Amino acid sequence: MKQIARGVFAIGLVALVACGGEERREGAAAPAARSSKPLTVKGSDTMVILVQRLAEEYMKAHAGDLVQVTGGGSGTGIAAFINGTTDLAMASRPMKDDEKQKAAAARGAEVVERPVALDSLAVFVHQANPVAQLTLAQVKDIFQGKVTNWNQVGGGDAPIVLYGRENSSGTYDYFREHVLNKEDFSPRVQTLQGTAAVINAIGRDANGIGYGGIAYAKDVKPIAVAASGSAPVAPSESTVADGTYPLARKLFLYHSANAPERVTKFVEWSLTPEAQALVSKVGYFPLSDATSK
Repeated sequence: MKQIARGVFAIGLVALVACGGEERREGAAAPAARSSKPLTVKGSDTMVILVQRLAEEYMKAHAGDLVQVTGGGSGTGIAAFINGTTDLAMASRPMKDDEKQKAAAARGAEVVERPVALDSLAVFVHQANPVAQLTLAQVKDIFQGKVTNWNQVGGGDAPIVLYGRENSSGTYDYFREHVLNKEDFSPRVQTLQGTAAVINAIGRDANGIGYGGIAYAKDVKPIAVAASGSAPVAPSESTVADGTYPLARKLFLYHSANAPERVTKFVEWSLTPEAQALVSKVGYFPLSDATSK
């Protein structure tokens, strides 16, 4: 399991100084110039492992620039963006129109939406579970509590245990909209903070099922999913890119149109071939020409 480090990353050059408070020796290297303010990025827990990795590599290539990345959920990041306490919001779902209007009013400029990666919202089960595919209708019935035993969907005779995300999560919103058709989850869903927690729970529970970003898939089984009238499709880079996987989505960074250069420079760098190669290494899928808009 990839470990999710929560906190602040700061990389800089340390000046060589003399001992005992004496003046810096002649010829010693001067400290690298730093940006006047660190770049702050907040939001989607799904995106934390991706944007932290991007931040690490960006700071290596841009000496003196500081990037601080924290999670909390897409809704939390968007709220922080609106109230001005973060430069960039990470979101695993698109900002809503009313959120964009509030941000534009607060910041005095329109919101800029920048996709930075592709993701498949995968449905996970325990590795020992014989169920390898489900229709979206079956997944909906499971998470609404209408199907409660694995033998109702081709598995063994065992109760289905539900794991899901908190309602501030963009992944929660996406799943509720695209799988539950904006209807409610079963009260039996055990709500957990972050996809890593969902994966850990399913890995220990032979009867568990949950959902989350594909990059977290380790020691669990992502199943193939079938949209209405279609064959089951497994999540992969090719099926996400060609649109055949029914739960493919973009991952976004949001900033204001009047954002300072330290913000736009990082966003533009995240779309370079170098940065998009990191997207694949983390476990997500790079943008194509058609999906970068």
